[in-house]
Amino acid sequence: MQAERKEKLILVAGATGYVGRHLIKALISAKYPVRCLVRRPETLQSYAANMVEVIKGDVLEPKSLGPILQDVHTAFYLVHSMSSEGNFAENDRRAALNFVTAAKEAGVQRIIYLGGLGREEDLSAHLASRQEVGRIFRNSGITSIEFRASIIIGSGSLSFEMIRTLVEKLPLMITPRWVLNMAQPIVTEDVIAYLREAIEIPIYESRVFEIGGPDRISYQGIMKEYAWQRGLKRLMIPVPVLTPYLSSLWLGLVSPLYVRIGRTLIESIKNPTIVNDKSALQFFSVRPCRVREAIKNTIEKEDRNIMNFRAADKFPDCPQSLQHRTFQQYARVFDVCFISLPCSSDIAFKPIRRIGGKVGWYYANLLWQLRGLIDKLFGGVGMRRARRDAEHLREGDVLDFWRVEVYEPNHLLRLRAEMKLPGRAWLQFEVQPDTQGTSIYQTAIFDPLGLAGLLYWYGLYPIHQFIFKRMLKNVAKNSMDE
Repeated sequence: MQAERKEKLILVAGATGYVGRHLIKALISAKYPVRCLVRRPETLQSYAANMVEVIKGDVLEPKSLGPILQDVHTAFYLVHSMSSEGNFAENDRRAALNFVTAAKEAGVQRIIYLGGLGREEDLSAHLASRQEVGRIFRNSGITSIEFRASIIIGSGSLSFEMIRTLVEKLPLMITPRWVLNMAQPIVTEDVIAYLREAIEIPIYESRVFEIGGPDRISYQGIMKEYAWQRGLKRLMIPVPVLTPYLSSLWLGLVSPLYVRIGRTLIESIKNPTIVNDKSALQFFSVRPCRVREAIKNTIEKEDRNIMNFRAADKFPDCPQSLQHRTFQQYARVFDVCFISLPCSSDIAFKPIRRIGGKVGWYYANLLWQLRGLIDKLFGGVGMRRARRDAEHLREGDVLDFWRVEVYEPNHLLRLRAEMKLPGRAWLQFEVQPDTQGTSIYQTAIFDPLGLAGLLYWYGLYPIHQFIFKRMLKNVAKNSMDE
């Protein structure tokens, strides 16, 4: 089986999309040789190694497809248009026909396509276009497997991020009536499991499989479940006057991400998307998890990503002048300062392991003490706990109103805030050798809890930025004075 598997070259069209990126990782893990069709190869540079080929092409340009499809056994087609401008249905149709023509000429044996659930009489223009693409593949003469899915639950999934955005930002929601429509969500990992299993499954005629988790639940129900797991209280009042157009404008106010695609997305989910044909459970070994477990696993995975975050991986080129970057990853905010010093790692780490207590925080100690006093007034731990040892740390140690969560001498110090906050916070220091000496990365991480958390972070952002930059500057100065 292993030898046969290595001979099957797998093409992923739409590799830069949400599902595409997850699928590539799964295929690499399964030891398949993978080829990616992308318009901008630079977006997948991290995959352009080992068994992954990244080749420039465009499904709307037929001449670019022939060489890319040569020697391909199975092609995944994950190309979808979410643009609400222009004739996207015609573009999708033309792209699918171009792909089918090139695939037949190249001798591709199987096409696997991910579309959307929905009854034909209830389909939006976008979903109707996606199902038309599926028919084009089924009528091509190439064995095709079309999966139709409802909401995909996972970090980065457009529908899930819309739900997250609404729940995190709005304590009170005047919602359109379609939030009461039923859906059958499926977690990302289960979608990928279906796609991967479809490569080897002994099916030799084209089929459509509807896939979803075991729960039939409204969009409002999903919102309430997410809110419950995040510890948020939310009031939702459905009203009949919010049309898809008005809903998209309202959604665009909540998050700029949805200004362009909001109407198309809402029109795609305003009707029920449930599984009526359960044959996927007969043909595949996948047993999708329930909504509660899907959301729980997604949140826990995001927490693990926080715990494993390393600024050095994201900003590998550390300059000699202090740099500052702020970015958001899903609901979490990261504020990173970094600098390179001409000294050894053990020297650079000395001021870091001495932080807090009598040494202080290297900048604005009065403000840190004031923050501790405010925390104490609100029933928090305050700043009086100091630290166990002035020179040495270990995991679990108290550091003022922080606790040492991870400690790797001369390399990493990660502190978890124990003060009263509308969310969770960490302060992390990384030290590692570089070509000029040593890189130091200081990262403040905040996981805001609802609107109060967002207001807290962005309300204090100018102060945080001012303090954190000067903190690292003084840490660097103390390192050079050792």
